[in-house]
Amino acid sequence: MQEAEANLNQLQRELDQWELQQLLSGEYDDRGAVLTINAGAGGTDAQDWAEMLLRMYTRWGEAHGYKVHLTEISEGDEAGIKSASLEIDGRYAYGYLKVEKGTHRLVRISPFNANGKRQTSFAGVEVMPILDESVTLDIPDKDLEITTSRSGGKGGQNVNKVETAVQIRHVPTGLMVRCTEERSQLQNKEKALARLKAKLLVIAQEQRAKEIADIRGDMVEAAWGNQIRNYVFHPYQLVKDLRTNQETTAIEDVMNGDLDSFIETCLRQENQLMEGATV
Repeated sequence: MQEAEANLNQLQRELDQWELQQLLSGEYDDRGAVLTINAGAGGTDAQDWAEMLLRMYTRWGEAHGYKVHLTEISEGDEAGIKSASLEIDGRYAYGYLKVEKGTHRLVRISPFNANGKRQTSFAGVEVMPILDESVTLDIPDKDLEITTSRSGGKGGQNVNKVETAVQIRHVPTGLMVRCTEERSQLQNKEKALARLKAKLLVIAQEQRAKEIADIRGDMVEAAWGNQIRNYVFHPYQLVKDLRTNQETTAIEDVMNGDLDSFIETCLRQENQLMEGATV
């Protein structure tokens, strides 16, 4: 009986996983993902919050057997980080993580406030698929503004001596990407361009734009302010997704990467909305 029950439980988990993957029918859902975190309003607390989110997503990726690689990080002034990018490589990583895009809000007693006051902080999360050479997208050279700089931080002999870091700005929309992880300027340029294309393709899908030139720049600018989830550490403990009303008091588990219930509920809701729109 125990063996049969264990087999049934395993079968149910596999069926749930299979059912969820049927929802991941987007063009790039089966790709790996690049997840970028940016500290928002809240000063040092926001930078500390951004680092907490970086740890949370790293643990989520590792728990799912994905290859997780920190590709870029900008340290905070006193603590935490200003920004960081994670490359999470594995099948369906983008399909799952795409619902994490938006603003994440933290409420807690600030460890950086001598008076022990409650502080609200924000961090933005952006997710794009990892594209390969099979995905083609022509962007006119006149629409690209490319600058180079020296790579900062710890590293080899080239760090702070050779301008290997590359930043590319898409002039019509104002979208910007930066790549510093490779040793040569050419490699960083190729990688930055691939990520810019991924960003443009994702936004084009969201705006249902037939051509990249149809992307509305005002919508790109406003995208950061979409708050999706609250994490309340004080005066009570609660994590609540504002899109689905999914919530839990197990805040420590969530911060250790237990995000599946939020991701699955959001994916199912999006699928229902799409089916309703089709009908």
